[in-house]
Amino acid sequence: MKLIKKISFLILVLTSTSFMNAQEETSKDSVLYDYIKIEGDSLYYSSIPLKEIYVFAPLKFNSKEEKLRYFILRRKTLKVYPYAKMAAERLVALNDSLLKIEKKSKKRKYTRKIHKEIESKFSEELKKLTRTEGQILIKLINRQTGDTAFGLVKELRNGWRAFWYNNTAKFFKISIKEEYHPESVHEDYLIEDILQRAFAQGRLKEQPSVLNYDYTSLINKWLPVK
Repeated sequence: MKLIKKISFLILVLTSTSFMNAQEETSKDSVLYDYIKIEGDSLYYSSIPLKEIYVFAPLKFNSKEEKLRYFILRRKTLKVYPYAKMAAERLVALNDSLLKIEKKSKKRKYTRKIHKEIESKFSEELKKLTRTEGQILIKLINRQTGDTAFGLVKELRNGWRAFWYNNTAKFFKISIKEEYHPESVHEDYLIEDILQRAFAQGRLKEQPSVLNYDYTSLINKWLPVK
C-alpha cells in the first residue's frame, strides 16, 4: 500500500516536471443571444456572449448499492480533482519558464527546484490517497493535461523506467496508462457528471478539459430521453 501511495505521488510530481509542450487551455463555450435595442425610430440588432449552463436532471438510482457507489465515487473525485488541476497548472507554468531558459544545466536546476517545492508541499497529502483515489487521479491528469501519467513519466525518465512503474502499478491494480473516456466508459461519464455538477454549484473551480468531448452529447448518450 505504501508503494501505491508513492506511485501516486510520483505521478503528480512528474506531471509538473515534464518537458512536453504545454497544452493551451480551451476557452469556455459561449452562446450568442440576439436582442433588440431601440433608439429613436431605429432598431439595432446586437449579440451578447453568455456562458453556457446546464440544467441537471435529478439523480436516480436503481438500488441502494448503486446509490452508495455513486456517492463514494463523488467523494473520491471531489478529493483528487484539485491535484489534477494543480498538475496541469504547474505543467503550463513550468514549460513557460523553461522557454525563457537557454542552458540545459539551468533548466535541470530549475526543474529540480520545482520538484522539491512540490514534494515539500504535497507529499504527505498524496501519500494518504487510497488505491481507487490514485486511479481516479490518473484519469483526471489525462483529462487536464491530455497525456497519460505513463507518457509523462516516459517524457521525464526513459522508456524502461516508465515500463517498470507501469508493471509495478499493475501488480497493485493501478494502471498509469489509464486514459479518460467519458464518451465510452460509464464510470468516466459519472466522474464528468460529478465534476460538472460541482462546477455549477461552485464546489470546485472549473479548469476546462483539454480532451475533445462534449458534455451535452454525453448526457444524450448515457441518459437517453424516453
